[in-house]
Amino acid sequence: MTTSSRRASRRDQHRAGASGARRSARNTLIAYAFLLPFLALLVLYHTWPVIFGTYLAFARYNIISPPEWVGLDNFRELLRDEQFWSGLRNSLKYILVVPVIQVLSILVALLVNRPMKGIGFFRTAYYVPVVTSFAVVGLIWSWMYQQEGPVNAVLGALGLHRGGSLLNNPATALYAVMFVTLWKGIGYYMVLYLAGLQSIAPELEEAAVIDGATRTQVFWNITLPGLRPTILVCSLLSTISAIKVFEEIYVMTQGGPAGSTYSALFYTYSRAFQDFRYGLAAAAGLIIAVISILFGLLNFKLTRGGRADA
Repeated sequence: MTTSSRRASRRDQHRAGASGARRSARNTLIAYAFLLPFLALLVLYHTWPVIFGTYLAFARYNIISPPEWVGLDNFRELLRDEQFWSGLRNSLKYILVVPVIQVLSILVALLVNRPMKGIGFFRTAYYVPVVTSFAVVGLIWSWMYQQEGPVNAVLGALGLHRGGSLLNNPATALYAVMFVTLWKGIGYYMVLYLAGLQSIAPELEEAAVIDGATRTQVFWNITLPGLRPTILVCSLLSTISAIKVFEEIYVMTQGGPAGSTYSALFYTYSRAFQDFRYGLAAAAGLIIAVISILFGLLNFKLTRGGRADA
C-alpha cells in the first residue's frame, strides 16, 4: 500500500511538473507575442538600416542603380578628402562643450535640489529650452548674434567684441554655435543629475556633517562619487551628441563661414542628400560611429565604469 501511494505521488508530481512547464512555455509565448510588434519595428527601423548602411560603406550606390561592391575605395577617398577631415576636426573640437555642460549641469542640479519656495518654477524654467524646437532656438540665436543684436551689444559694452556677427566670423562661428548647444542642453542634463542627487541616501551626508565635514568635503567625498553613474550616462550622451552635431549647424550656419562650422555629420548629409553618393556617406558615418565608440570607452575609463563609491 505504501509503495502504491509513493508511485501515485510521483505520478502527480510528474503531471504537476509537466503542467507547470506547459504553463511556463505558454506564458513565454504570450510575452513574445506582446514583444513581437516592437521587435519587428526594431529590426525594420534600426537593425536592418545598421546592417545595410554598413554594407553600403563598402559599395557605390546612388539610389538609381543597384549597390556595387567597391571594397575599401570609399575609405580611401575619405582619407584624401580634406573637407571630410575638416569636418571631423570640427566635430572633435565640439567635444570641448562636454565638460563645460556637465559641470554647469551639476551646479544647476545642486541649486534646484534645495527645498525652497518656488523651486518648481525654476526647474521648469531651466528645462524649457530642452523642449523648444531647435528650428526656433536657431532662429532666435541667429538674430541675437547679428551685428546689431543684443549679444554684440553686451560684448561691445564689455570691450570683448567690436562689430560683425559672431556667426559670420570664421574664428568665432563654431564657438557661438557651441554656446547655443550649451544653453539648450543644460536643462536636460540637470534633470538627470537631479535624479542622481535624489538617489543618494541623505543619511550619508548627514553623518558626514555630524562628523565635522564641511559642505565642500561632503560634495567631493559623498555627493560626487555617488553621482558617478549619472556622470557616465550624461558624459556618454553629450559626447556622442557633440561628435554627431548636425542640427545646430544646419539651422544656424550651413557649415559656413568658409567651412569653419562644417561638421563630420554635415559632410555625411551633404554627400548623401546633395551629391547622392550614399556609399561615401555610409563610410563616413561608419567612421563617426567607430570614433563615438572609442570615446564611449574613454568615458567608461574616466568614470571607472560608473561605479558609485558612496
